[in-house]
Amino acid sequence: MTDDTVIEIAKRARAAALKLAVASSEAKNLALLKIAELIEQNEAQIAAENAKDLAAASGISAAFKDRLTLTPKRIAAMAEGVRQVAALPDPVGKILDEKVRPNGLKIQKVQTPIGVIGIIYESRPNVTIDCAALCLKSGNAAILRGGKEAFLTNMRLASIVSQALEECGLGADCVQIIPTPDRSAMNALLKLDSFVNCIIPRGGESLIRFVVENSTIPVIKHYKGVCNLYIDADADEKMAVDIAVNAKCQRPSACNAAENLLVARGAEKIFLEIARELSARGVEIRAKADAKKFLEENSVKVSDAADEDFYTEYCDYIISAAFVGGVDEAIKFVNSRGSGHSDAIITNSKENAEKFLNGVDSSCVYWNASTRFTDGFEFGLGAEIGISTDKLHARGPMGLNELCSYKYKIFGEGQTRD
Repeated sequence: MTDDTVIEIAKRARAAALKLAVASSEAKNLALLKIAELIEQNEAQIAAENAKDLAAASGISAAFKDRLTLTPKRIAAMAEGVRQVAALPDPVGKILDEKVRPNGLKIQKVQTPIGVIGIIYESRPNVTIDCAALCLKSGNAAILRGGKEAFLTNMRLASIVSQALEECGLGADCVQIIPTPDRSAMNALLKLDSFVNCIIPRGGESLIRFVVENSTIPVIKHYKGVCNLYIDADADEKMAVDIAVNAKCQRPSACNAAENLLVARGAEKIFLEIARELSARGVEIRAKADAKKFLEENSVKVSDAADEDFYTEYCDYIISAAFVGGVDEAIKFVNSRGSGHSDAIITNSKENAEKFLNGVDSSCVYWNASTRFTDGFEFGLGAEIGISTDKLHARGPMGLNELCSYKYKIFGEGQTRD
């Protein structure tokens, strides 16, 4: 694929974005419902293309395979997610602020689409549908560039979106996919700041760093998910065990799975029960020297943790563990080693919880709940286009409102400035 082809895709996306920005809610919702319908009608074809991608992806880890796989349940969930997006209020045109100046000028701050959004992602083919739906509802044109490992699945899903857009009169240029996994096409896209307003990368740290370092377009980053779970000395034992097991084991390949387990001195008994439960589920525990010694003395299999382990997003059945002196040390640990994604405290102490919630500098901070809830669907956003670990322009799960900018509308009656 030549750079000219990518440029032509971006030009068409820009033209489509200007039309989509003023499309009615009814027109957008009609297209979304058609996408959901076509996903269900084409379940067998989607599964067949996904099977080809899985067959070609030899030598991959179990976690990577899980991210790549579309089960019947996940295909159904994609369709349901699109319907939920259709049911959400349209964010475009929402009045964020309104005032009348002493001179009579009426000023409105009104929510608007960003314009053209480029999404670069790896492995998870459901991202194709999530991003298409969210961009469409928020009035943004989308340019999708998936990874080579899910190429056939992504192309099939993109064709479903194109069909729905054409049948509903919005036009296929509203959501386009770059029809090659070649990196040269991505490189070309990253330089098209004349047509593309925002880039959102989703994938491994190396991909995101490459995008940030090579893009002339503003980037909203989803860096690695090094999520921390802190067990306070005042934690409820059963709750702590249940949450720790869920945060690590429910889906370890997800970016919101716990990677570090921090335990306060005084909570050794809870730590032991958590370690036993994690080990029983096949989780490798890597612990600092004092925590390792404690677990070994209590017949729990454990290995040494190097300092870099506490900065690592495993996306696997591995967790790093360490003792800390209390909530203040836990906050310091999280802020220095975490990735600003999702972190949790388990405690019955409101004082310690408030200290942790206020002191941890992450997009999502939990008290007595699993980090696995950091998700657009779970937050009631219908879906998400990503989880931003930035502070500008969005933070945390990015739903419809986070895919909007704003402009000022000023209403006058002939006013002139002195």
